[in-house]
Amino acid sequence: MEFEFRASPKVLYQYIAQPSGLQQWFASKVNVVGDHRFDLVWDGESHMARQSIVKSNKQSKFEFDNGNYVDFRIDSSELTGTTYLTITDFSEENNLVDLTDTWEDLIYNLKEIVGH
Repeated sequence: MEFEFRASPKVLYQYIAQPSGLQQWFASKVNVVGDHRFDLVWDGESHMARQSIVKSNKQSKFEFDNGNYVDFRIDSSELTGTTYLTITDFSEENNLVDLTDTWEDLIYNLKEIVGH
């Protein structure tokens, strides 16, 4: 899924790669448990993940212990000044409508924080 933002890549990056930023919109709690290891909590459940890709102001990928992953990529248009966040969610969620709704809700929250 791709979402358009008016925030700069530098501003948006802290919300896809840093524990404090992720905790504001992506997970209810984010704990660092080691070198690039995160404990992400949703609905009271812990999900361990390794941050396997970290590219400053460009990309952050989290690989979960169950084989699922979520990849955040930031691109921007120099012509329009628009920033795009592309999310690849490889998970066991089979219901595409529910998954889409979940991401749209999460991104709505993120846009409220960083600006539309």
